[in-house]
Amino acid sequence: MVVPAVIRDELRAHAAAEAPNECCGVLVFKDGVAERYVRGRNRLASPYRYELEIDPAVWFLEDDGFELAVFHSHPETEPRPSRTDRERAGLWTGRPFLIYGLKHDDLRAWIVTRDDAVELTLG
Repeated sequence: MVVPAVIRDELRAHAAAEAPNECCGVLVFKDGVAERYVRGRNRLASPYRYELEIDPAVWFLEDDGFELAVFHSHPETEPRPSRTDRERAGLWTGRPFLIYGLKHDDLRAWIVTRDDAVELTLG
């Protein structure tokens, strides 16, 4: 997975704007390269968890050959899936999941299941 610098800047800006709460959204990939970031809204407005609210049309991008990855921030902690992240993965279990650690200025990608998280290589 490749997330170009311009999109990383968007993720960082969104995380900073929403701090101290977690932000969330969806990255749109084509052939493993992020083409854009669609900001969502954290319906919970919480620093510890999120509930993604986004334009429903985003989900239909998969029908056009795009791959989607859920994104959220961790304002104070490192960007590894928390127990809450794993428990609430739901439909995203086994799919790419990106987390940005605002305090650590670090973006990481994962495949998350209820019991585990496997890190993916980001370029």
